[in-house]
Amino acid sequence: MELGVFVYRLYRALTYGISPLVHLHIRWRGLRGLEHCRRWPERLGHPSAVRSPGSLIWFHAVSLGEGMAAIPVIRRCNELKPDLTILMTTTTVSAFEVIKNQLPIGVLHQFAPLDTPGAIDRFLGHWKPNAIIIMENELWPNLIMAAAGLYIPLALLNARMSTKSFKRWSSPLLLPLVSLLLSKFSLIAPLSTLQGIHFQLLHAPPFVIDYSGDLKYVVNKFHGTSESIRDLKVELADMKVWIASSLHRGEEEVILGVHNMLLTSHPDSVVIIVPRHPHHGQQIAHKLRKDGQSVALRSQNEKLTSGKTNIYVVDTLGELREFYSVAPIAVIGGSFIPGLTGHNLSEAAAAGCAVITGCHVGHFSHMVKAMKQSNPLSVTQVSTKLELKEAVDLLLSNPEILETHQRASKEVYESLSSCIITNIWNLLNLHILRGKL
Repeated sequence: MELGVFVYRLYRALTYGISPLVHLHIRWRGLRGLEHCRRWPERLGHPSAVRSPGSLIWFHAVSLGEGMAAIPVIRRCNELKPDLTILMTTTTVSAFEVIKNQLPIGVLHQFAPLDTPGAIDRFLGHWKPNAIIIMENELWPNLIMAAAGLYIPLALLNARMSTKSFKRWSSPLLLPLVSLLLSKFSLIAPLSTLQGIHFQLLHAPPFVIDYSGDLKYVVNKFHGTSESIRDLKVELADMKVWIASSLHRGEEEVILGVHNMLLTSHPDSVVIIVPRHPHHGQQIAHKLRKDGQSVALRSQNEKLTSGKTNIYVVDTLGELREFYSVAPIAVIGGSFIPGLTGHNLSEAAAAGCAVITGCHVGHFSHMVKAMKQSNPLSVTQVSTKLELKEAVDLLLSNPEILETHQRASKEVYESLSSCIITNIWNLLNLHILRGKL
C-alpha cells in the first residue's frame, strides 16, 4: 500500500504539473467541436448549474453505452428516493446529445471533470456528493483518492476490465496503484464472473465484490415508435430487411459485400446500415453515390425508391433501438475486424431480432456465451464474410427458421434481464446509500 501511495503521489504531481497544457488542450478540442461549444469549462471543474440543498448522488459514465446502462438505475433511484438530487456526468458530447432526452425530469447533467487535482477539487467542492456511482471502468486516481479523502462512498457498477487493461494494471509499477484505488470502493459489481476474478487478482477487497447481472441487458425497455419510423416500416413492408448496426470503419465493406451477394438471390432485400458515428454514415453514402449506387440517407429524410434503392444509411444518433423494430435480422458490428471488442447484443434481442455477430466480441464475450448457453439459437456467431452471407441468406429464405431465431433471442433476453435492477438497487442500498442519504 505504501508503494501505491508513492505511485499515486507521482501521478498527482504529474497531473498537477501538466494541468495548464491539459486546459489548453480542452480549449483546442472545443474549437474543433470535440467539446461542447459553451459548456467546455465544466471539463475543468467549473459548474454551470446550482447545487440544490440536501443529499446528492453522482452517477458518472464516459460515453453513450455506459450512460444508457446507468439510466435504469437512475430511474429507480428517482422513483424510490424522490427527495434526492441526482447528478449525471458524461465525457463525450455524442453521449450527452442522446442521454439528455432519456434522463428523468430533475436529473442534472454536467460534463465530467478531467482527472487533474484542480478540476476534481473544484467539482467535488461545488457538488459535495454524498455518494459516487461510476460505470464500468473509470479508475481515475485523483477522483478516487479525493473522494476517499472526503469519506464519500464509491461504487463501480457493471465493472469490467479488458484483457489489455488487466495486463497493464497488473504490471509491477501500476499494480500497487490500482490495488490502492480499488481498496477505496465500497461496492464493485462486475458484469461477469470472469471480470470479478480480474478485480480480485488486482487486489480488490473480496467483500466489496458482488455480482448482480449485466446492466446492459436493462437498457432496452423501449416505449413507443416515432412517426418517421412507422412511415419507414410502411415503405419496407414488401421488402426483406436486415440491419447492420454499430459498424466501425472498414466493417461497412464486409456488410456491403454480403449485401451485393444477397441481391442475387433476394433482389427485394434492403440493408439498413447504422455506423457507430454519424459522420461515418455520411461518408459511406457519399462513396456509394460516387460509385453510382442509390442510397437513402436518414438525416435527409430520404425515401426508399421501390426497385431502385436497397441501402438505407442511418447517420443520426439515438435511434438504434427504434431501428431494431424495423428489421427482423440484426448484424451487430464492432465484431468483424481483429482488434474490435463487440457491441451490445441485447438491444437487438430485446426488439425480437434474430441476432448475428462476428467473432471479435471482446467485452461482450460473456453476453454471447450467456445467450448461447441459454439457447444456441438466440445468437449466431460467424467468422468470415461467406459465413455471414450464409447466415443472413438462411434467415431471409426461411420465415419459419427466422421466427424461431427471433423468438429464441427475445426469450433469452427476457430471462437474462429479469431482476437485475432490483439486485443492483439492493446492493447500492446495502453498501453505499444506507446511512449516507
